[in-house]
Amino acid sequence: MRFAHLLDDAAIFPPGNLPLAAAVRAHLAHGLAPHAGLVGPLVVAAADLPALAEATAGLPAGSIELSVTVPEPAATGDLLDAVRRIRAVRAVAIEVAVPEHLRAEDVVPILTVAIGQPPGVTVYVELPRDARRELLLGELAGTSYLAKIRTGGVRAELYPDEAELAGTVVAAVRAGVAFKATAGLHHAVRNTDPATGFEQHGFLNLLAATDAALAGAGSDEVRGWLAERDGARLAARVGELSPAARDAFRSFGTCSIAEPVAELGALGLLTPEEV
Repeated sequence: MRFAHLLDDAAIFPPGNLPLAAAVRAHLAHGLAPHAGLVGPLVVAAADLPALAEATAGLPAGSIELSVTVPEPAATGDLLDAVRRIRAVRAVAIEVAVPEHLRAEDVVPILTVAIGQPPGVTVYVELPRDARRELLLGELAGTSYLAKIRTGGVRAELYPDEAELAGTVVAAVRAGVAFKATAGLHHAVRNTDPATGFEQHGFLNLLAATDAALAGAGSDEVRGWLAERDGARLAARVGELSPAARDAFRSFGTCSIAEPVAELGALGLLTPEEV
């Protein structure tokens, strides 16, 4: 399946802000829907684990796959033990932020000591939007740790422009570091949000851009795919994705599962059974 587990369920994060108990119920419902194969783990912050234990108390063991965000590499140390104490969930990913004060060359050593390479758990390290980006990609290359790329947020300055994002995608592909994306990918196709005026990247744009970079395209061509606003042209390009594109671009966090599913369906990219 071209879009298998592409949509990480970040319903509790802005701008969705769904209450945790409601997010758990919605996530379970998505797991029973025709589009279940497109849905990845439920994403929660480490600070929300006690509330998650309460919200899932009556569920069978291992009912929910979980991705947990943490504020810094050292905070991963006791995280898996905390997750294991919640009977209904199973950690499949950890998403690690990199504070401004932390040097790129210190990230992997800290992670190695704190959590190592936990079996069955993918560790994503968020790339800083500064001079540490390529240094950190070099540190991640050849390890089991993957990258996390921030593609937006609740303020305009949190959105990288096409040139910055193209540079990040090309750098990640050339380093051989797979990645997930987070925030701002509210639609399939690049758009201007009518409520905020924010220029928003499309998740199909990012898929096409990743595939182009894997084929050897430079930043200018990759930037062109990130800027593309023609949904039909993007759908045709994504219809020809190489399998390597999904190996490189694993998933993205979305506060809505229903909206990307509907947009993929409208562009003719899903089978009738998936809609």
